Amino acid sequence: ESATAFGCLVSDMWLGEFDFVSPEAFHSVFGKRYPAFSRRTQHDAQEFLICVLDDLHEAFKQVRAQLCQERQSSAAGASTTSSSGTSIITHLFEGQLSYAIRCLTCKALSDRPESFTVLSLPIPSTRVCSLQDCLECFFQPDTLTRNNQIHCYWCGSNQDATVTASITKAPQIIIFHLKRFAWQDKHRRKLSTTVCYPFSDLDLSPYISTSCHNNTEYSLCAVVNHAGDLDYGHYTAFCKHSITQHWYSFDDAQVTKIPDSAVQADTAYLLFY
Repeated sequence: ESATAFGCLVSDMWLGEFDFVSPEAFHSVFGKRYPAFSRRTQHDAQEFLICVLDDLHEAFKQVRAQLCQERQSSAAGASTTSSSGTSIITHLFEGQLSYAIRCLTCKALSDRPESFTVLSLPIPSTRVCSLQDCLECFFQPDTLTRNNQIHCYWCGSNQDATVTASITKAPQIIIFHLKRFAWQDKHRRKLSTTVCYPFSDLDLSPYISTSCHNNTEYSLCAVVNHAGDLDYGHYTAFCKHSITQHWYSFDDAQVTKIPDSAVQADTAYLLFY
């Protein structure tokens, strides 16, 4: 089971007995469940991350459901709420968006909730921009017209509408995917834009619904980097040690301590706050 293999990998990492730890066993087990990732070719780190989180969620969800059943059977007459739909993954990583959709004809307003574990942010520049620029681009109101019209219940027909997204549940750990692989002039290419991201005090309150009472300030804890282009490249990671607060670079068999200034990189692809 991939969850067991992942647990062994994390345990080996934190034991600190080796200079580096190979994820080969986890990769082998995970590849059997997701054959697309078993091939020795480049894959998208964001797609891989989502599959890993989904797989771990399913495994931990089943364990949690079994524990709830055991508690129910051992506590005669006691009422236990089933938590079969949740896990440590949803507790840490799952947030919720709400899309406010307003019909431009009758002005009726409706909300469409949507859960997320990764927010894919557009990069609104080809040279330099900030993470806040990416967030503002993602959350700016959009107008749905022509083939994107909504079917308005009150009008009884398709109508133009505006849609505005907001965060109604902020996760403990929020993951941003910078959409570096984009279509331009009918060709897909990689954007090498420098995206400046803060190490601390990332304030998401402008994008969070007033009904959400979660903490809105975040600090950077990890970065996944991609060097190369569409067809080939190399992934590395920067991770902050939760106890020492030092940053480390993970580059295959090379794990090295790095200064804070090196964490701001043009190759950043996934940001963990």
